[in-house]
Amino acid sequence: MLNEVVPRATTWLWLRRAAFSVTISTALIICFLCICAPTQAQDRSHPTESQTRQKLLQEIEAGELQDAILLGQQSVSRWPGDAQLRHYLGVAYFKTGDSKQAKKQLTRAIELNSKDSAIHFDLALVSLNDQDYGSAADELQMVTKIDPSNGLAHMLLGRAYLNSNRSLQSIEEFKTTLKLDPAMKLGHYHLGFAYFSLGRTDEAIAEYKEELQRSGENATVLYELGRSLLETGNYDSAITYLRRDTELDASNSDAWYNLGKAEALAGQPVKAEIALRKAAELNPKDPSPHYQLARVLEKIGKRDEARSERERFAELKKAQPAASGMATGREH
Repeated sequence: MLNEVVPRATTWLWLRRAAFSVTISTALIICFLCICAPTQAQDRSHPTESQTRQKLLQEIEAGELQDAILLGQQSVSRWPGDAQLRHYLGVAYFKTGDSKQAKKQLTRAIELNSKDSAIHFDLALVSLNDQDYGSAADELQMVTKIDPSNGLAHMLLGRAYLNSNRSLQSIEEFKTTLKLDPAMKLGHYHLGFAYFSLGRTDEAIAEYKEELQRSGENATVLYELGRSLLETGNYDSAITYLRRDTELDASNSDAWYNLGKAEALAGQPVKAEIALRKAAELNPKDPSPHYQLARVLEKIGKRDEARSERERFAELKKAQPAASGMATGREH
């Protein structure tokens, strides 16, 4: 994996001089030193493969990425069949943001050693970063085949499945993750999200609550729990969690929007107006807060403002790409 520690490098083998008889001449001693000195210097200037791997990893961990790339390029030229050197060179490229070269080196490393799960794992991370979820899933499947007990790999595989609309498969991976490691951080959250994507909202709520109980307050989990409770019509509970989310992350426009919507549905239009205006302020291109705000303003008698919000909603809706409404999962 990216932070994997290489095996300890082979220690230097120093020459031990045998005991010399007092009868050996000074000339022979000088000759012996002349022969040994160049050999020792040559050893220092030409490190072994193992020593080079260790040096390469040290440079990556120290953040000396350009030096690591240069050393890696030189090393794979000298030892083209060393899978680990290519693995670390791929990692160095990835850390500089060069996904193309990272994939090239990691793919070659796998060709040289297809049974190393760490190489498959790191190639999967590059694909996840590039939002290439199909390729990421392929590599993570290999990781779980080689190392079935790797709970993190199962969780990332579940995420790759979820992002490629394979929710049922993602649920199985998240369940496997929690079976292997019940304390896996965000394990219950991911399982809950998968349930929610299938409309199994009650199961999602149970998983989000379990995550909060195990991991403590987390803005993302609070938001998803509040959104799920809103979906089921449990407005008071939704307000509690969504309001807490806005306290932890005041920049989340979606949290303010759903809070305002929940307050409106719970018969609290004045509070809803405040939350919806905040959502519109944080995300000026989103038409949804303006639609809800128009309804709230109408209820509290601010008809002129309500008319302005409806017009603003229509303008933004017209300018919005057709797919974005589906992407947000909102009707309005």
